[in-house]
Amino acid sequence: MEQLRSIINDASTIKGKVFALFIQVLIIVSIITFSVETIPDLSDQTKQLLQRIELFCVIIFSIEYVLRIVTAKNKSKFIFSFFGIIDLLAILPFYLAMGVDLRSIRALRLLRLFRLLKLARYNKVMRRFTNALVIAREELILFFFLTIILIYLAAVGIYYFENPVQPEAFSSVFESLWWAVATLTTVGYGDIYPITAGGKIFTFFILLIGLGIVAIPAGIVSSALTKSLDKEPLKEEI
Repeated sequence: MEQLRSIINDASTIKGKVFALFIQVLIIVSIITFSVETIPDLSDQTKQLLQRIELFCVIIFSIEYVLRIVTAKNKSKFIFSFFGIIDLLAILPFYLAMGVDLRSIRALRLLRLFRLLKLARYNKVMRRFTNALVIAREELILFFFLTIILIYLAAVGIYYFENPVQPEAFSSVFESLWWAVATLTTVGYGDIYPITAGGKIFTFFILLIGLGIVAIPAGIVSSALTKSLDKEPLKEEI
């Protein structure tokens, strides 16, 4: 059991490096397969080949997931850890797609993109970034809720300024939310915009706030990345 745990979790050994490289190659292959599947008018032979590749990847990922649970010292902690959940989401779409209609299968296939996050386990830079997200999770969650509140307030404000003169574009607070999101994120698509003096002044201040909204999370993550340099890579097994 200790030897198996070493192969799966320790990439410093030769066997561990081979195992890690094999899983990384499979992850990349599965993502390429996912992309190729979107090409229209594929031949039946190509579709069958892609299905076989997907089946092979799912089998290996499933075996890996089970082995990680079996070899984990604290199984429940691994299952509910970041990488434990990612490993589950990497294989779950395949099993959920069994016995459902084609439309549902296509929706479930999008979850296969979570396999990209599996690469974070084997890449030092990605592990450091994951550590940073864990360190800054409370600040990011707080910032997210504050952003939601600001978006709502911006939608309410522009609604009261612009609804009397643009009842179709700003018909309700909910319709105004699209303008609020586009403005606070400084995207500004220009599909709806204020024409009143009050609305333009209000938009000016919202744009200033939007610049801060874009910059703040970058600063939070940057600070957390600095702190993560002094921490061990994120581990899911205990």
